[in-house]
Parts: sequence; C-alpha cells; structure tokens
Amino acid sequence: QVQLVESGGDLVQPGGSLRLSCAASGFPVDYYVIGWFRQAPGKEREGVSCISRRTGTTYYADSVKGRFTIYRDNAENTVYLQMNNLEPEDTAVYYCAGAYLYSSGTYYYPLSPDYLKETEYDYWGQGTQVTVSS
Repeated sequence: QVQLVESGGDLVQPGGSLRLSCAASGFPVDYYVIGWFRQAPGKEREGVSCISRRTGTTYYADSVKGRFTIYRDNAENTVYLQMNNLEPEDTAVYYCAGAYLYSSGTYYYPLSPDYLKETEYDYWGQGTQVTVSS
C-alpha cells in the first residue's frame, strides 16, 4: 500500500526559506518518481519539481529554477524540497506525488520532464500549506 505524507508547510516572510518533506512508504520497487506540485486558490495545479528515487535525476519548472532544490534521502525514504528566496506567488498547497517509471520487461525508461505533469502520477499526499506573506 503506497502512502505519501507531506510536512513542513508554514507561514514565512518574503525572501525566507522553507524545507518540505515527503515520506514515502509501500513502493514495491525502487524505480519510482517523486514529484512536487502546488495549487494556489483559484488556479490549476502545477508541477514544481521531480526526482528519480533510483538515480537522483531531477527536473524543475522554470518558475522555481535557481530558488528550489529537490533532493532525496534514500535511507529514510524521504524526498525534500528546499525552497529559498520565497515570494508571495509561491503561496499554495504543496502536494507530494508518486509514480512508477515506464518499463519494458526488466528495462525502466529514465526520468523525463514529462513527470512535471500531474497525469503521470498515481499516488498523492494530503498536501501542506505554504504561505509567503509579510
């Protein structure tokens, strides 16, 4: 039973930093992807970043490049999103999502920027609120 649990959301001032955590459990194989998505009130959900659990390959949305960093601690089965230089437009509910890499037999296709699309994901966490305000 796959389960994803986000934590770390908070109220922070513009220019501040915050680290979100996604604890993953129940994946039967290690060829999976963890993505971060966010949704602001009245706006559609957008992909922020994603990472391959196996290789550490990462992709980022243009809006967060240079400010956000995604990384993993495989021993703890946890993926982090370090957010620096936060801006009010970063305010949103942030969701952790999980997906399996596409495979052909025993071969697994590598992570691609397609995993910034929510349609690729099968599992979702409950969300954690990030508010950036002075």
